[in-house]
Amino acid sequence: MPCRSHRLAALGFALLLSGCTTIRPVPFTEPPQPPQPVFSHELLGQVLHRFVDTEGRVDYLALRDSVKDLEHYYLLLATYSPDSHPPLFPTSDHRLAYWINAYNAATLKAVLHHYPIASVMDVETPAPLFFLPQGSGFFALQRLIFGATAISLYDVENDIVRPRFAEPRVHFALNCASAGCPRLPNRAFSAANLDTELERETRNFLSEGRNFHIDHAEKTISLSSIFQWYEEDFLNWYREEFAGQQATLLKYVALYLSPKRAAELRRSEATYRLQFTPYDWRLNDQHPLPVPPADAR
Repeated sequence: MPCRSHRLAALGFALLLSGCTTIRPVPFTEPPQPPQPVFSHELLGQVLHRFVDTEGRVDYLALRDSVKDLEHYYLLLATYSPDSHPPLFPTSDHRLAYWINAYNAATLKAVLHHYPIASVMDVETPAPLFFLPQGSGFFALQRLIFGATAISLYDVENDIVRPRFAEPRVHFALNCASAGCPRLPNRAFSAANLDTELERETRNFLSEGRNFHIDHAEKTISLSSIFQWYEEDFLNWYREEFAGQQATLLKYVALYLSPKRAAELRRSEATYRLQFTPYDWRLNDQHPLPVPPADAR
C-alpha cells in the first residue's frame, strides 16, 4: 500500500505540473541593471499612476497597448527578489513592500496574458485537474517569476507573505484584480512609508459599505469575505498585540474605524448577527466585459 500511495501521489504531482504554465518576462535588448542601493518600485508607480483610477479600476485596454514600463518592472522582479539578492532589501519593510508590489504587478501581468476576460475565474483549470477549487487556473496553476524562481500567486500569498510577515493588513494591500478586492492604489507601496500606507489602505477598505456595514433594521453586521477566509491572521495578530483579551474579528475591525463608527459597532456586536458578503469576482476593469450567469460558466 505505501508504494501504491507513493505512485498515486507522484501521479497527482505530475498532473499538477502538466497543468502549470509559466508567464515569463519579455526580453529586453539590455538586461536590467541592479537597482542600487535598494530595489526601486518607481516603474510600477508610473504604471499605476497612468492606468489606475481613484476607484482602483484598471484601464487594461490602454495598459495592453502601452505595456513597456510594466514589462520592464516585471523583468526586474524576475531578476531580483529578497531571496535572490538580500542586500537590495535591507529591512523587513523593504522585503514586504517588494512582495506586495510584486504580487500586484504580477497579477496585472497575468490578467493581460489572458485579456480580454470578465473575471480571473475565467482562466480555466485543465480538464484532468477538474477536482481543484475554482480559481486555481489563475492563482495556483500560473507561475510568475520572482528572483529567477517560478512561483504561483497563491504561493506568494500563502507561503511567503503570510507566514514570513504575520501582518494582517496585507489583505487590504494585495489586489487580485477583482471588484471584491481592496481597491488597487494608483501608487506603489514603499518601504519608507509602509506602515502608514498599510494603515491607510485598511481604513479605506473598512470605510466602504461593501466591506463593512451595520444594518440596524435587520440587526446584522456585514463584513467582506476576506475576514472569513483569513480569520486566524486577524485573530492571531490581535492576541499578540492585546495579550489576555478575547480576540474577535469585530474587535480587530474597530481598531480601524472612526471613533463614532467604533462606538456604534461596540453597541451592536453583542446582539447583532455577523455575516460575510459574497465575494465579487468581476474584473476590476474600467471597460468591463459582461459576466455570464453562474450556471452558464
